[in-house]
Amino acid sequence: MQRLALLTVTLAALTFSDVSAQTAPQSWLDRPLANWNKAGDRLPAPPPSGAKSGAKDESRESIVNRCKLTPPRSTAAEKAVDAAGWIPFWNFDQQLVRDDVEIVGGMRVADGMCRPASYNIFVFVGGRFAGVLSPVPMTSRLDSSSGAVRIQPAAITAEFARYTSTDPLCCPSSHVRVTYRIDRSSGPVVVATQVSTRP
Repeated sequence: MQRLALLTVTLAALTFSDVSAQTAPQSWLDRPLANWNKAGDRLPAPPPSGAKSGAKDESRESIVNRCKLTPPRSTAAEKAVDAAGWIPFWNFDQQLVRDDVEIVGGMRVADGMCRPASYNIFVFVGGRFAGVLSPVPMTSRLDSSSGAVRIQPAAITAEFARYTSTDPLCCPSSHVRVTYRIDRSSGPVVVATQVSTRP
């Protein structure tokens, strides 16, 4: 009887741990905002192409050839993203430049449809790296992946997809908007200030 009780407890614990392991991790969008960018930070290196996804490591050259990409490398920001090991791209095929602010995407992986994966969005101010819009690399069509990004006179806004476990990949349940300010006093550095549901 004692053995049976012990076996039942052990099985229950294993079942619970399996369920917990399958629970999606909490997104940074669900936590209170904390500034992940620091003035003077260097542009981060990309993660290995197989990191987290379990995909085999694919070289940048292979991705560019497979997807027939023409990465932009004409501006200082685009060249800096490229030199750091990322494949530069324009967010939604739009070059984002306003006054001395430039925003460039950089990916390390492309999925089977050549959408960006293991990517981030990089902000440059006055030609200097000012930070990224997400504290973690993103993957297209997954929770917390970026959408439209806009440069406004005194701020930057970016939309992020929010998926539930039952959403099809085409259609996230909702989107949120993150607002950032550019702190030029000790930087420049990009600081996330607000998360709101998109109207």
